[in-house]
This record gives sequence, C-alpha cells and structure tokens, in this order.
Amino acid sequence: MYAAGDLVPLGRTGLTVSRLGLGLAPIGGMFEAVPPERAAATVERAWELGVRLYDTAPVYGYGRSETRTGAVLRGRPRAAYVLCTKVGRLIEPGGPDTQDIWADPPPGLGPRLDYSAAAVRRSLEESLERLGLDRVDVLHIHDPDEDYPTALGEAYRALAELRDAGTVGAVSLGVNHADVAARFLREAPAPGPDCVLIAGRWTLLDRSALTELLPLCAARGTAVMAAGVVTPGLRAGEIEAVRAACDRHGVPVLAAALQFPLTHPAVATVLVGARSPEEIERNAAHLAHPIPPALWEELDAVLP
Repeated sequence: MYAAGDLVPLGRTGLTVSRLGLGLAPIGGMFEAVPPERAAATVERAWELGVRLYDTAPVYGYGRSETRTGAVLRGRPRAAYVLCTKVGRLIEPGGPDTQDIWADPPPGLGPRLDYSAAAVRRSLEESLERLGLDRVDVLHIHDPDEDYPTALGEAYRALAELRDAGTVGAVSLGVNHADVAARFLREAPAPGPDCVLIAGRWTLLDRSALTELLPLCAARGTAVMAAGVVTPGLRAGEIEAVRAACDRHGVPVLAAALQFPLTHPAVATVLVGARSPEEIERNAAHLAHPIPPALWEELDAVLP
C-alpha cells in the first residue's frame, strides 16, 4: 500500500514526486463539462491529500486545463510540487486537429500538430501564459508517433536544449504505445529522455510495457509515470477471475489496479484523472489499501 503523498525521486531528474499524481485532462472537460468551481476544488483536494505531481497539456480542453490548473497552483509554494505539460500540439484559432472528446471547448480554438523546434518553444511560452507560472518541471513530447521523424529530430533536440539551459527540469514522452516509447529511447541522442509517461500499457489488463520498455527504462534510469491504469479490455472470464481473486483477499479491484504499476521498480508514480474532489479521495484511498503479496501471485496466474 502507498500513501498518496509519499515522495520519491523521479529517476535521475533531481525532481521529487508523490506516488499519486493528478492527471488534469478531466478538468479540461474530457467527455463531460466540469464547472470551474469543481475543477478548482478537485486540484485543491488533491493538494490536501498530499499529491505533488500535476500533469496537464495544451490539448486538454484546448488550453482550459492549463488555465484552471495554474489558477490553483499559483497559490502554492512553487518548489513544493512538480508540474508537467506537453508539446506537439499548438492551440490556435481554426486549429484543424480537433478531438470530439472535449465537452464545450473554447469557441474558435483547436489544436494543430507541430513537432518542430520552433513550435516546441512557442508551445512552452503559451503554456506558461495559460498557467500563469514562470516554469514547468517536465515537458512531455505528446504522442510522438503522430510525426515520429520530426518529434525525434526537432522536438527532442529543442527540449534537450531547454533542459541543458535549465529552463525545464526534465524531458519526457507522453505515449500510448510502449513500442513507440522504447524505439524513441533507443534512437534519441544521449542522454535521451529522462522520463516516460506510458498510458494504458502497464496495467493489470495490459502488460505490454514489460516486453521492452520497462526493462529499458530500468537499465537507463529513466523514470516511468504510469497512466491509464484503469481501462477496459479483459475478457469476461478474466474479469471474473480478477474479481474472485480480489474478493478472496478483501481487496477492491480498483485498489489492485492502482497499485499494480508500482510493483515494477522503474515506475515512480501513478497518474490518475479526476473531475471531482470525491474522485481523487477515492483514488487516494484505493492506493492506501493493504494488498497481500499472495494476491499479486494469483493475478499473475489468471492474467496473460
């Protein structure tokens, strides 16, 4: 079990993060609109629970998530938390790469994919304006598979220069595919990305990150942030087997899902989204629920 506010090193970055991180896509209106008061209360409740890692992106609500996040975090000691955002999509009038998952986005704005070095610098400047802060700690290259050659050849180079200049603390990837992340780590110029945020590929349901990515990160000292840890995908028989195993040990399935990623030594933190104070409270409680080692053994036996 883990306390939400347990602090651990983020790999070789020199940054310290909480075991539970708050993913800020939901307060940007992912799938449903979130009133601004509830968005602020969600971030504030996470802070009260000891969460000190916050992950946003320009595309989350087309800037809305960053604006709402900064409004709360500006009132907190800047050295006391780690803030992540992303590059790869610029938010601008008429941006064509819209996504239908955002409820009630700001009118007239949309994302435009751009992994060029100039776009990376512009993206950071615009993120800082929306956040109302003077720096972010971790910059992820968001979905580098959308334009892999430019993401590797230009975006990474620009971020490495920002890291070398001390403008950002760490360079990272924000990816949904473990093979893409592993390839990027192998091909990026040394020292390579400091972190990887991997969504949905190191979970109870999908362990594909274990094939190459996690061993590679462990060997290189590259910190892993696990996101998307509660996702659909089990066949009916597997669902029942997981529930039965958890029931035998008195463990909620969600507690097992949230804690499983932390069983690998390369994983520093688990990022969970929340759109209400109650949701982040439940996540923190599940992370703190005791889990006997025997449950992991049973789940290893019933899951692929």
